[in-house]
Amino acid sequence: MKLRSTETFWPIKNAMDTSYPSIDADITVPILIIGGGITGALIAYKLITEGKKVVLVDKRDICNGSTAASTALLQYEIDISLHELIEKRGFDCAVSSYKNCEKAIYNLNKIVDSIKSDCQFEFKKSIYFCSLKKDIPFLEREFKTRKENGFKVKWLEETDLKKLGLNGYAAIESEAGAVMDPYRLAHDLLKYCKQKGMQIFDRTNIIEFKHQKGKILALSENNFTITAEDIIHCSGYESTETLTEKIVDLKSTYALASESFTEIPKAFKNAIYWNTSKPYSYFRGTADNRIIMGGGDDEFQNPERRDKSLHTKEAYLLKQFQKCFPDINLKLDYSWAGTFGETQDALPYLGKPNPKKKEHYVLGFGGNGITFSVMAMDSIIASLNNSDHPDLKFYKFNR
Repeated sequence: MKLRSTETFWPIKNAMDTSYPSIDADITVPILIIGGGITGALIAYKLITEGKKVVLVDKRDICNGSTAASTALLQYEIDISLHELIEKRGFDCAVSSYKNCEKAIYNLNKIVDSIKSDCQFEFKKSIYFCSLKKDIPFLEREFKTRKENGFKVKWLEETDLKKLGLNGYAAIESEAGAVMDPYRLAHDLLKYCKQKGMQIFDRTNIIEFKHQKGKILALSENNFTITAEDIIHCSGYESTETLTEKIVDLKSTYALASESFTEIPKAFKNAIYWNTSKPYSYFRGTADNRIIMGGGDDEFQNPERRDKSLHTKEAYLLKQFQKCFPDINLKLDYSWAGTFGETQDALPYLGKPNPKKKEHYVLGFGGNGITFSVMAMDSIIASLNNSDHPDLKFYKFNR
């Protein structure tokens, strides 16, 4: 007997930290942020601390888009190796991107401390390993490139990995890595911004933008208008619907969380892991002694087809975990599917697609969405002021 539908009010209500209204009147504001996930929250925090007047809207409940599905491995390593990125985008762009992602992790920790967020931020070592012998030369070249450019890395042999309980031939161990609860941090950032005077509206779907006399009119589904001088799009993959340029290939991705261990296995106390496979798999521990892993990416067709694949992907991910960590008995507790995207160079898109329009974008695609969003906290000010910033050149549209 089915006693209830899939969603009831009380569990959802008690899971919500703060409730926000939907818009119910026309308003005018200097800056409108579209998107109430971790990206929108970080950009809002930056603007509020700069003394800007801001309104933020989201078409869902706050933080219930991609942020709710994030596995939140915080790495300076990008979805393309450093040596490959140098070949693709040049030395300055590639090394700067890696170094700025590294800096973003430490900057994020400062933000967490400044607002006293209980998001369980923890620094971890990042271990990039190969499960196939043929990948060793690739990993050796990557290690050499990172070492030459000042990154704190250590080479691990197969025997070193076995001591961790990890099956692999070699690995690069990096000092800079972290984990956290992005859903918690996004809520804490928005609560902070609200206390500083920012208006927040959820369940407010913006369906059309009109440019009129130097202003932008954002029209909501329920026929209210937000008139803004600047609009910042922070709605991730959905932002691509408002762009004419194709900048990202959408993928379906899958993740699972284990039952809680009495004590987190030794391998996961101080490290996060990802491998050289294509698509790669990744693994991390949580503060409540679970293991989260993800991977199994494939081409995105539609949400229905993606979600129907989840049961098959569960089996795939569990098999991958057992290959890598054969001595850990992982029992599945939760699984989910999501959509993400890959750009041609694995780098974000920041700034204005059209220099004549005051519509700005913060699009941190791929596995570095959170660190890219932290990086964008500086360049967004330059974009609003129509001034130069190196990131607005490295990550510009039409590149």
